[in-house]
Amino acid sequence: MDYKKLLHQAIIASVEAGKEILSIYQTPFQVQYKDDRSPLTLADKKASDKIIEELQEFHIHILSEEGNHEIYEKRKHWKTLWIVDPLDGTKEFVKRNGEFTVNIALVEDGLPTLGVIYAPVSMDIYFAANGIGSFKIDGKMFSSHLGAIKELTLDRLFNLAQKLPIAVKKDSYIVVASRSHMSSETYAYIETLKSKHAKVDIVTTGSSIKMCWVAEGVAHEYPRFGPTMEWDTAAGQAILQQANAILIDFDTKEPMKYNRENLSNNWFIAKRLDS
Repeated sequence: MDYKKLLHQAIIASVEAGKEILSIYQTPFQVQYKDDRSPLTLADKKASDKIIEELQEFHIHILSEEGNHEIYEKRKHWKTLWIVDPLDGTKEFVKRNGEFTVNIALVEDGLPTLGVIYAPVSMDIYFAANGIGSFKIDGKMFSSHLGAIKELTLDRLFNLAQKLPIAVKKDSYIVVASRSHMSSETYAYIETLKSKHAKVDIVTTGSSIKMCWVAEGVAHEYPRFGPTMEWDTAAGQAILQQANAILIDFDTKEPMKYNRENLSNNWFIAKRLDS
């Protein structure tokens, strides 16, 4: 795998998808609802189409939240695939709080080996690949380059980026949790952490930004004892794994595996290995 070429194009795809999302974000958009009552907007669809367009040159299968999902009898033969959430945090998009992302992951033999997470409003971007490392470009640094993203080389992107984790001095154990999906089990788990650490603080945000904060070192841990899907976590797991952190399936006690017959994730914990 030419991870540098794949990573470069995934970064471009995420930014171009972000532009599609923002073209809808400031308009009086309509909200539809899926069978599971989760919201869907035109932004999800336009972002998905843009990502598929930008990644098609590699002829790698794509499993996208907004795409047509092949039956497992076909998918199980896909040793390599993209797993994409074109707009992770649609509830946050609908609330207009800016806490939504574009998630793109490359999965090989069930494990994520490359990931990009882009937050279109803040313009922060996180990216990682096996053997390359995990990185963040702050939105204030990235914003002036978005218009010419296709002309920006990967080396230039690395020059703009900080390698993760970024050391952040903290006086307490920071747990990041979902703004819209906190469960009673999550609250109970956080209570157990209070017996292990002198001081525990909880911060909340939406979408895969939570995993990015753990990879970055802003937070120590992100427990998720509630429903998620493969496209919610694959990119974040790739970024965590290259930043001295892990995402562990709560049932198997192993790193989360992907392209499963059941695309719904088990509960999981993302945490730093140096905390």
